Amino acid sequence: MPNIVVLVKQVPDTYSERKLSDSDFTLDRESADAVLDEINERAIEEALVIKEAHGGEVTVLSVGPERATEAIRKGLSMGADKAVHVVDDSLHGSDLLQTAKVLAAAVGKVEGAELVIAGNEASDGQGGAVPAVLAELLGYPQLTHARKVEIDGSSVKVTRETDEGLTHLEASLPAVISVGEKINEPRYPSFKGIMAAKKKPVETLSVADLGVDEVGLDAAWSTVTEAAPKPPREAGQRVEDEGDGGVKVAEYLVSQKLI
Repeated sequence: MPNIVVLVKQVPDTYSERKLSDSDFTLDRESADAVLDEINERAIEEALVIKEAHGGEVTVLSVGPERATEAIRKGLSMGADKAVHVVDDSLHGSDLLQTAKVLAAAVGKVEGAELVIAGNEASDGQGGAVPAVLAELLGYPQLTHARKVEIDGSSVKVTRETDEGLTHLEASLPAVISVGEKINEPRYPSFKGIMAAKKKPVETLSVADLGVDEVGLDAAWSTVTEAAPKPPREAGQRVEDEGDGGVKVAEYLVSQKLI
């Protein structure tokens, strides 16, 4: 049965104020509350469902600062068996391509891993390309935007929802899957799971351990060169209806080239 690696990421809570740092325009992670990205909870849930049906082992994998241990522990409390945490100050400012390279090297450290499950996109960067880049680096087939996953022996089947309808994909293991919001409803960690998570192994790796170079802001293929605060919302234009309100509204819409 396939051992499963689930990619998890700690992100700023969407209900917190999110901003970039003034010095290098990278995400200021200390300015907001940090949580396990919700789409990652769905990825973990799908991995646990597969494990319960077919056996195997679930490993959560995260690339992030020391603080990301909180997100890792939540994944373990949901039922994952162990974790790998890549933490290294040199990773600060790494872009999507560098992150995928680090993840690929870390997946290679997980013995027997045949299935990688990720969310479609993180709620902070929203690049939505890491699963595809990771699959390319690993040489695995990619089955993205899944709303249903089935394991059949040495193959995996995925149902993908598009604007045109449902698409059915199938590939041999090993493979990379990304899941969407409709895949499942993630379980809540039980008290027993929370206590058990404290004793589950978390392997910490550095960039040197992975043999990866050219990471961080200076080596990034893409950087933010300028940023400005979102302008305050301007007051709307009020129309006084003196019998000609409809005409005034129409004239406004014409002036805005909306009709």
